[in-house]
Amino acid sequence: MSDWRTLDTASQDLLHNLQSASFEYFLDYANPKNGLIADKTTPDSPCSIAAVGMALTAYPIAVERGFLSRTEAVARVLRTLAFLADGEQSQSPNASGYRGFFYHFLDMNSGRRAWNCELSSLDTAILMAGILTAREYFKGESSEEAGIRSRAESLYLRVDWNWMRADNDAICLGWTPERGFKRWHYKGYSEALILYLLALGSPSFPVPPSSYDAWLSTYRWRRIYGVDYLHAGPLFIHQLSHIWVDFRGIRDRFMRARECDYFENSRRATLVQQAYAIRNPRGLAGYGEFCWGITACDGPGRAARTQNGRRRMFFDYTARGAPYGPDDGTIAPWAAAASLPFAPEIVLPTLAHFDHMGTCNATFTDDPSLEKAGSTPQKSGWTSPHRFGIHEGPTVMMIENYRSGLIWSSMRDCAIMNEGLLRADFHAA
Repeated sequence: MSDWRTLDTASQDLLHNLQSASFEYFLDYANPKNGLIADKTTPDSPCSIAAVGMALTAYPIAVERGFLSRTEAVARVLRTLAFLADGEQSQSPNASGYRGFFYHFLDMNSGRRAWNCELSSLDTAILMAGILTAREYFKGESSEEAGIRSRAESLYLRVDWNWMRADNDAICLGWTPERGFKRWHYKGYSEALILYLLALGSPSFPVPPSSYDAWLSTYRWRRIYGVDYLHAGPLFIHQLSHIWVDFRGIRDRFMRARECDYFENSRRATLVQQAYAIRNPRGLAGYGEFCWGITACDGPGRAARTQNGRRRMFFDYTARGAPYGPDDGTIAPWAAAASLPFAPEIVLPTLAHFDHMGTCNATFTDDPSLEKAGSTPQKSGWTSPHRFGIHEGPTVMMIENYRSGLIWSSMRDCAIMNEGLLRADFHAA
């Protein structure tokens, strides 16, 4: 596989410009007073705490790439951490969080709970991954950088991961003051791998190893298109935890039994996605060798149409997947970009093929047979009018991990993450 050093100038420029453009989201859609990051580009969007975690991860990259000065990045990180630390943590429905966890969405100005949303275990984990990245990167002797490390550690240590098990083995998806814990727990392969590692590694409120065993208990190893791998349909599942952890050459119990690791597994998942797009069993417009990237993303809206005798259903924001769906023809180019470290030989020509990085659907057109609800198709298909922080972040970070391994190398020094890997029984292959 190619690496950054072997790329031609055009490919390097393509990736650098894409990385720079995606990082601008965290400048343009941040509240400069408190560091909160908008979920998406609508004027009334609340903050997404996952997007805040990605911003905190992206600031070190911005320093290295010259997108921000170190002084400015330090100021942004400090402002963000101070605001999060000062936010109300209580059972009040108007608090920012409870037991160290944060609500999925916060008001961009006050930092209080928005939309009656849940206290989110996974989104808090993404936030904490960003907080720990900042702690590991900003190791200077100045009082400001020392302040980053101190605040980051206190924010992480107060998260009561064990409470979020809700008297179960596996970690619960979330909690609300109105209804208590959600019914569902994270079992089976998903983006929550980073959640388990951070919860296992906690020196204050760790979950037991039996929690990780419960997580592994419903894994499904499958053969698809002749490829054996741990299946999950949406690409983001195969990418998210890899932003912070370099899984090359380390294996847990499940992967040891299959002589694989999570990095190689994500490579196989990426190759299956391209193979699915080439086969295009649903006959969706545009799919092919250089047009793939099926994941959780925005969509044209709930609608139905009949085309060539086939009834098609379209969706709003949902977790699309391949090869078993749901798949309504919506392609998210950022999902291909975030697979760059796994399969650069197919990602680079795919990115060169896209004429824009917006989520799009070439099948959703203005055919008169279309029954639409709340979305306007176009003759050439539908393109999302929105950008999302949790889409821009993986683009910035995974390009950098391919380019220099900056986030991976920073987090290798994180004692908390290393303890989590040990408690999950990861060992070198």
